[in-house]
Amino acid sequence: MLLQQEHSLVLLIDIQQKLAPAIDQTKEVEQAAAWVLQVALQLDVPVWGTEQYPKGLGPTLPSIAELIPEQQMLQKMHFSALREPHIAKAIAATKRKQIVVIGTEAHVCVLQTVLDLLAADYQVFVVSEAVGSRTAENKQLALNRMQQQGAQIISKEMLAFEWLNCSGTDSFRQISKGWIV
Repeated sequence: MLLQQEHSLVLLIDIQQKLAPAIDQTKEVEQAAAWVLQVALQLDVPVWGTEQYPKGLGPTLPSIAELIPEQQMLQKMHFSALREPHIAKAIAATKRKQIVVIGTEAHVCVLQTVLDLLAADYQVFVVSEAVGSRTAENKQLALNRMQQQGAQIISKEMLAFEWLNCSGTDSFRQISKGWIV
């Protein structure tokens, strides 16, 4: 199945200040996540974010937080964002059925959120460059498990080109100048 911008929502999971330094290839994950959020915003795809226990793990990285409306950054205690009733309701209220998931950690909060989204009959797409764990092995195991359970593992360019759908549009020209070289 192809992603369609009018059916999509981006869910950023827990890219937070105290956790980020421990993430394998943290700068690359941060940059890829920001890229996904910027493309989503240019195409009017809603973006939501979560913070896992911000008192302990700190706030979202500033480069990411500036791209998500404050009222769409939600706090959680459960590892799965969908186990928080206020987050599950917020996602459901958008009526978007294609959920693009990015963030950390791939083998904990991302994995558990993805599995719960799949169980709730959402179509789930995980952007491989925009998820991370403390070890590359845990990230790969998580990607494998999510794919085995039905999530689509995609690249950020796959995401952008599927949302754009065709060349020759204003959106394509705008995004290709800044992102797709």
